[in-house]
Amino acid sequence: MRARDENSWRAKKNTCQGGVETSDEVMRESGVTIPLWRLYQHFWLLVCLFFPLASLVRKPDAWLRLAVGSTALLFFAISYTWIMWPHPASQGARTRGLSRLSVLLLVALCLQVTMFSLLDDPAWLWPFLGVSAMVGVVLPMRRAGMVVVLLTLLPLLITIFIHRGVAGIDWWWLIALMLLVRGLGLDMIGVSRMGSAIRELHTARQALARLKVEEERQRLARDLHDLLGQTLSVITLKSELARGLITEDPARCAQELAEIEQVGRTTLREVRKTVAGYRQPRLASELDGARQLLEAAGIESSIEELAGELPQPLDAVLAWTVREGVTNVIRHSRARHCLLRFERDQGEIGVEMLNDRSGTEDAEMQCIGQRSGLLGLRERVSGLGGTMEAGPLLLGGEPHFRLRVELPMQPQVEVTAMPEERS
Repeated sequence: MRARDENSWRAKKNTCQGGVETSDEVMRESGVTIPLWRLYQHFWLLVCLFFPLASLVRKPDAWLRLAVGSTALLFFAISYTWIMWPHPASQGARTRGLSRLSVLLLVALCLQVTMFSLLDDPAWLWPFLGVSAMVGVVLPMRRAGMVVVLLTLLPLLITIFIHRGVAGIDWWWLIALMLLVRGLGLDMIGVSRMGSAIRELHTARQALARLKVEEERQRLARDLHDLLGQTLSVITLKSELARGLITEDPARCAQELAEIEQVGRTTLREVRKTVAGYRQPRLASELDGARQLLEAAGIESSIEELAGELPQPLDAVLAWTVREGVTNVIRHSRARHCLLRFERDQGEIGVEMLNDRSGTEDAEMQCIGQRSGLLGLRERVSGLGGTMEAGPLLLGGEPHFRLRVELPMQPQVEVTAMPEERS
């Protein structure tokens, strides 16, 4: 069934991702990977800590100031790490961002940084960067925007009214700090909002997929009811009639039994035809699934669309080819790029899948790993009078693996079943 085909694609996707949850897909689609987010997070933490720490160590004799300032910086670093550790696009960040503890920590940090920047050195203005970033992650978008604007103005106001007479203040650095506070806060707001939008999109996709599966189930139920309802009623009535004619009219009884057999055989053919139609994959669905699978596996893909309608047998074989080829690339190669293209000439149509980074050992693994699938696919292709090639290929001195299938546009034979479908 097509529903089962969709489920098989999802199962393969979970397999190639190692059972990773949807939140990982959200992070990947946001464009900010976990390593990049960790680098981004720690870089700005170091910037926030560097200038106040440098101010503290310049006066090592002031032990009380050093102890209080170091404790404040430690509290800032721990709170910043706790709030910023989850990826902003992940569900964990959203849950943590809405917690009361996060809001309380944010308020405490804002008061701490403001107090130290008022009472101590202007270097304490730099932690406003971290506070602005945390605001973008913790607060809702509208409130976060207002707070970020306030945090942008605070360094300027504190410098003008408190530290105006302090020697060595560089106003260009102050302007740069204000721009960084504003930019980092808005950046975090954007990443968090994008993560929420992608999560909503994933939820909508999952709901749509469930709806499609349910529609397929209902469609199958309707088809089977329309197909079997009347014929089973006929078989039941004729069986009751034949039972009453066993002793009274054996010849008529034999005739009724023959008609029951004929109705049963006809119904069996219709059921097989209906189920076979559900079990055949669709090329369009397989191409969409191939894009999702390759993207989930971190493989850059170039997949061409095939314009126009194809006869059902051709469409099914090409769909099986795409499925087997993509499964082979993901499971048995170290590919970074995969190309899938179609060629249509007069009287023939071909599909070719080509992936890179396939040395001798990789090519052998691809052939071995795909052996059972290739045998079934070869039977399907030959059943339509087509040809299939699969093996290593050198392109520009680089090893590749190619799977190519060519089929006549006017197949003379129906598609043969895969080995697992014959049982």
